Amino acid sequence: MQESDVASRLIEAARECFLNDEYHRVTTRQIAAKAGVAVSMIRYYFGSKDGLYEDMIRQTLLPLINAVEQLSLDGDWDFGDFFDLYYATMQENPKFPALILKVMALNEGPGKNVIRQLLERGRQRGTRRLAEIQGAEPSDAGTEYDLLRIAFVSLAMLPMLAKPVLEEQMGQEMGPEFLKQLADFNGRILKAGLQNM
Repeated sequence: MQESDVASRLIEAARECFLNDEYHRVTTRQIAAKAGVAVSMIRYYFGSKDGLYEDMIRQTLLPLINAVEQLSLDGDWDFGDFFDLYYATMQENPKFPALILKVMALNEGPGKNVIRQLLERGRQRGTRRLAEIQGAEPSDAGTEYDLLRIAFVSLAMLPMLAKPVLEEQMGQEMGPEFLKQLADFNGRILKAGLQNM
């Protein structure tokens, strides 16, 4: 078994364990057993249960992190693509939005530092990009970008958090095609808001 394979298996096992139970109830023994490796591998690769938890969050959000990295480099801002990517990422891990909510709103688990770092990195890059689009100084775009960012998080997270209730009310599943339409619609909402700033 290769080293990277062991780390990947631990990440996958941790994701499954943490999504199905509360952080404090998941043990390193459970995670190691699910991954089929010795418990000592958690310390070797991640330092601790906290380190594994934070890396699991980071790895799950990696497609979104990479998209934010691309955002500030060049091209037009297509919010629909970001919503589409977020919804696809969360569909692969349907319980993940609730985990992120616990970390962000309820301050549960050690992942708050990772989430905070990711949000701050996105805020800095997004503020610079918004200033470029508007032909303004980054300091002038800060508040507007915060409004944009909060609107984005709200539009992205709520449909995934309330998915079962919304599906029941609509009488249909929020499958890939529906979420693609929602991503495009939400993208247009944000773009219109940005144009009116």
